[in-house]
Amino acid sequence: MNGNSGTGQSEMPEIKLPNIDFGKIRKFAPILLALIVILSSYYTIDPEEVGLVLQFGKYVRTAEPGLHFKIPFAETVKKVPVQRQLKAEFGFRTVKAGVQSRFSSKPYGEESNILTGDLNSAMVEWVVQYRIVDPFKYIFKVRAVDETFRDMNEAVMRKIVGDRTINEVLTFGRAEVAMQVQEGLQNLCDQYETGIRVEQVVLKDVNPPDPVKPSFNEVNEAQQERSKLINQAQSEYNKVIPRARGEALQTIQEAEGYALERVNHARGDSALFTSIYKSYAKAPEVTRQRMYLETMGKVLPKVDRKVVIDGNLKSVLPLLNLDGAKGGDR
Repeated sequence: MNGNSGTGQSEMPEIKLPNIDFGKIRKFAPILLALIVILSSYYTIDPEEVGLVLQFGKYVRTAEPGLHFKIPFAETVKKVPVQRQLKAEFGFRTVKAGVQSRFSSKPYGEESNILTGDLNSAMVEWVVQYRIVDPFKYIFKVRAVDETFRDMNEAVMRKIVGDRTINEVLTFGRAEVAMQVQEGLQNLCDQYETGIRVEQVVLKDVNPPDPVKPSFNEVNEAQQERSKLINQAQSEYNKVIPRARGEALQTIQEAEGYALERVNHARGDSALFTSIYKSYAKAPEVTRQRMYLETMGKVLPKVDRKVVIDGNLKSVLPLLNLDGAKGGDR
């Protein structure tokens, strides 16, 4: 055994430190420091951004797109995308956008499950498109502005949806809900001085919760069937009733026309009789003769065989060709 074992101490291995040439370090230190100063003395702002320059944490100026210089170690720059349209998604998350977008499989039921005015639950998914119009307010007026903006979205959506029935939110009231959410959200953004302008609110999907979906689908099918039957009845009504009204109007107009014709004809006959009577009263013989001639002028053209005899003739037998009558001659 080693003689040192009785002391309770073990031998420590010898560590050799590398040889450091501090002279070379002192030689290259100014060059390295100058390089760091040069690299930290300029910055670039992209075309869709502006830069807020802070000097020891205090805002001093706004930098427009392009190449700029700053005081190294004293000034910092916060870049804000003011020309880019940003969006916030609620109830879902887009993993990859494109022709066939991919969405996250993680459920976001806490932010999309909203209670309606008739105490039903609706899963509302929506997208808010917005722009940063005041970068100073966006950075300095509200702490954690992105989280605050999301909370404002949820608060406004729950308020608007909570004032409507489930049927309104699912069907015809969606556009109105989106418009009112946009207005209410913009008012909150202005009140909180977030520097955000809300451009559009889009309700992507509104569905009942999964456990009650079958019942909702049955109700919707029944309502659609009812609407279909009502539309069919209305269509049949529109076919039959206007036609019947048209036929009735036609019959009435024909009757009125016939009545007008008969009245006018009767008035004409009455006027003719009155004029004849006046003529007769003035010259009875002449009028009788004229009436006789006019009547014969109407009757004689309709008679096939005519025999004109003298009024003083006693018998007409000598004048009739009875043999011709036997032969059938006319």
